[in-house]
Amino acid sequence: MGPDLTDKRWIVAKGALFLILAILSGTLQLLAELALWQEALLLLICVWAACRFYYFLFHVLHAYLDVPSSGLIDLIRQLKSR
Repeated sequence: MGPDLTDKRWIVAKGALFLILAILSGTLQLLAELALWQEALLLLICVWAACRFYYFLFHVLHAYLDVPSSGLIDLIRQLKSR
């Protein structure tokens, strides 16, 4: 296993990539006419990335970046103020 990610910019970039992956896979799954197994795979990727982004928002930001929040709107306000 490699070293832990400690640079705050890379941690935030990783969270943003999870969000982008969730949005892209969800959009592609809804708009493209694909085979059933491809739609299922895109749905699986979308759910996985959305769960990882949720974990990033409420655990990683609080534990590693010292951004306490009581909800999503509070978190957005705090991130905008920084």
